[in-house]
Amino acid sequence: MLITLFRRIGYALPIMLGVALLCFALVHLAPGDPLVSILPPDASAELAAQLKTLYGFDRPYPEQFAAWVWRALRGDLGTSIASGRPVAPEVLTAVGHTLRLALLATLIGFVLGSLFGFVGGFFQRAWPDRLASMLAVLGVSVPHYWLGMVMVIVFSAILGWLPATGGGPDGAGDWAWDWNHFQYMLMPALTMSVIPMGIIARTVRALVGEILAQEFIVGLRAKGLTPVGVFAHVLKNVAPTALAVMGLQLGYLLGGSILIETVFSWPGTGMLLNSAIFQRDLPLLQGTILVLAMFFVVLNLVVDLVQALLDPRITRS
Repeated sequence: MLITLFRRIGYALPIMLGVALLCFALVHLAPGDPLVSILPPDASAELAAQLKTLYGFDRPYPEQFAAWVWRALRGDLGTSIASGRPVAPEVLTAVGHTLRLALLATLIGFVLGSLFGFVGGFFQRAWPDRLASMLAVLGVSVPHYWLGMVMVIVFSAILGWLPATGGGPDGAGDWAWDWNHFQYMLMPALTMSVIPMGIIARTVRALVGEILAQEFIVGLRAKGLTPVGVFAHVLKNVAPTALAVMGLQLGYLLGGSILIETVFSWPGTGMLLNSAIFQRDLPLLQGTILVLAMFFVVLNLVVDLVQALLDPRITRS
């Protein structure tokens, strides 16, 4: 297991470096001056040059990249151009909000998707399979931002059951696990869960159907194993792949929640990225993308290790 751990870490390190380089390059290749948001219209060339020197934009790109990576390794992601505040605390606060939302959405999607997938796999070509498959297809087909707006209209404007927007009773204040705060994340989490639900349901259904057709399942049934015992064997074989899909979906939700967070005004990384893009705030944009990308890489590493624990064949291979 230790060899597998060191091998996976060895694979992850160059990926992290490549992600950092790609993040730096893409942000700097975008058109526009990053200092335009803080420079007055009648700013002199001397003032613009001073600000470029202050933020390090006057240095060559390789030197800027090396300095940025070195500061990031020490936990310093720079200073926001628009607000003048350190980037790291803002990004970590937003990541905390997004992580809570993504974890709840992934949990809902995994539970419902696994349920629909097992139902479809055990009752293939019957009406439960058709119903589960229809729900899975709807989950991956319906635009989630449109679904979010529909949920706001129905559950907030018409029924008045849930708050429409915000991160809590006090906006983006301190989070507490009580109903007053939880109700604010319920609609965005349900909206975000439809895509992973559909993907996991289709994946699990295909895996269950494939496993049930294998010879060892036929042998177990021939020996008189109960349906519960057969289900346990199927679950053990489906778990590694389903876990990998769930981990990938969690990573996608962390980085792809910008539309949902905008619809519900959720104070997460999506809102932060939206603000950084429109304000052309390079340090904030770079820091947010870097943290999300590194989290995705680390999440894949953890999923690989858990897969190896669940299925020893992965370690041996």
